[in-house]
Amino acid sequence: MPVPRRFDRRPPERDTTRINERIRVPQVRLIGADGEQLGIVDTSEALRRAQDADLDLVEVAPNSKPPVTRMLDYSKYKYEQEQKQKAARKHQQQVNIREIKLRPKIATHDYDTKKGHVERFLKHGDKVKITIMFRGREQAHPERGRALLQKLFEDLGGLAVIESAPLQEGRNMSMLLAPSKEARAQEGAATVPDAAEADGTAPQA
Repeated sequence: MPVPRRFDRRPPERDTTRINERIRVPQVRLIGADGEQLGIVDTSEALRRAQDADLDLVEVAPNSKPPVTRMLDYSKYKYEQEQKQKAARKHQQQVNIREIKLRPKIATHDYDTKKGHVERFLKHGDKVKITIMFRGREQAHPERGRALLQKLFEDLGGLAVIESAPLQEGRNMSMLLAPSKEARAQEGAATVPDAAEADGTAPQA
């Protein structure tokens, strides 16, 4: 017998939750709309009870034997689940690691531009890896790289804390900065310009 349209609340194909006619096992353990345990019943009987209550029969524990189903309004249930997931994501702070590359003899204008990118990243809540790239004879003067990193840190005016001290690896020297409490207080106040992405500041994996 065809299911009345008002009971046909099949979820989108990407949703793997089995509801109503998609539950094909012969018997299920049924839970009522109020949480009452109704025992093991034939699936057809469970579906009939859900339809009589203008509710959906939803499989909530598919791996149980028999599967556990519950009578509920699936659309409302999905909405509530999505709202909970959104709230959980809101409380989970995603931290990206950005990278800014400098040369030991960087020009003042370029330095100021890169410093501006670092400030914006920190205010956005991201960590920033500062990399000094040495070439040729520059490798014989690592102290210049350390001095530049220290200068940058000081010029940030308290927006950063040093999470990883300067470390030289081959031709590069890197330092990892994390947002300070002051930077986090300003998080969201500034947006990162697209130009930063085109200037060697792509996020690291």
